[in-house]
Amino acid sequence: MKLNQLFWGAAMFAVLGVIGCGNGDSGGAATGAPAPGAGKTSGTTPAKKKDYKIVMIAKSSSNPVFTAAQKGAEDAARDLGKANGVNITIDWRTPNDEDAQVQAQRIGQAVNDGADAILVSCLDANKLTSAINDAVDKGVPVMTFDSDAPDSKRFAFYGADDVEAGAQVMKELAVVIHGKGTVAILAGNQTSPNLQKRVQGVVEEAKKSPGVKLITPPFNHVEKPQDAAAEVTKDMNARPEITAWAMVGGWPLFTTSLLTMDPAKVQIVAIDALPDELPYIQKGIAPVLLAQPVYDWGYKSVGFIVDKVILGKDVPKINKMELVKVSKDNLGEWAGKLQTWGFKVDPKLLAPKK
Repeated sequence: MKLNQLFWGAAMFAVLGVIGCGNGDSGGAATGAPAPGAGKTSGTTPAKKKDYKIVMIAKSSSNPVFTAAQKGAEDAARDLGKANGVNITIDWRTPNDEDAQVQAQRIGQAVNDGADAILVSCLDANKLTSAINDAVDKGVPVMTFDSDAPDSKRFAFYGADDVEAGAQVMKELAVVIHGKGTVAILAGNQTSPNLQKRVQGVVEEAKKSPGVKLITPPFNHVEKPQDAAAEVTKDMNARPEITAWAMVGGWPLFTTSLLTMDPAKVQIVAIDALPDELPYIQKGIAPVLLAQPVYDWGYKSVGFIVDKVILGKDVPKINKMELVKVSKDNLGEWAGKLQTWGFKVDPKLLAPKK
């Protein structure tokens, strides 16, 4: 009899404990994802802890677009942690240089170190899929951003539609060069799945402009600004017929090396528009840059993770990021946006205050 009483007493205590946790999660309008409609609440709410650790693994800490994403993630951790009454830490474990094997190792280390979630931009989907799957099988949810591993068990992806992004680069470039010219593609790491898709988009869109001669294969390089700029300079010397560049990433524009180019002879359209790249718009060398809101890679991705891990919401598997066209017409407005994200921007680039 005493055993039965103990059993039912323990069961009632557990039920009351679960109810208490549920009430703790409903304390206001704050939600995890900053984007509207990020997901519906699922049937069960995870038991809330006080402290959560999200391990973030981008491609390279030397690439400014990823340090911007890191800031976005840290800001989201602060904002959403406060809104939901928890402490969220971003554990930045991005390698200094691109190395998919190191990324895979750090996913495994994150699991062993008790990560509550992992956020990764995949250098090589083939090398990372098994590491992602192993993490998920061990109970650690994984989300990808920027560059996906679509065949893995990751619960969601946030980033641009890369085929569309590549097509948009070529479409804008065709307008800039009036539908005629010899176009080279600057393509970054040849194993990166998102960049391969962007190149695909460039190639498909170029077919719509009979006056465009596309140089193939694309030019690959290490994704560091100086390496990319050196690649462009080398290729221009070897192929003087090049009159335009479709850059599926803006790597060389983070340096001043190409600012001596003559915009009357060579035109560029590239993805990314961070402060160091904006002088290329001013000088007319890159009349159009297609900006990725790279801060949102971190901010919105952490929002989706909070929805999934802390609030128990269903998150869409694919969450599309739209590119922003930046030209002289909206340069000041875009520079102001970058400044609000914490970037140092040349005051001369900012739009006059109204």
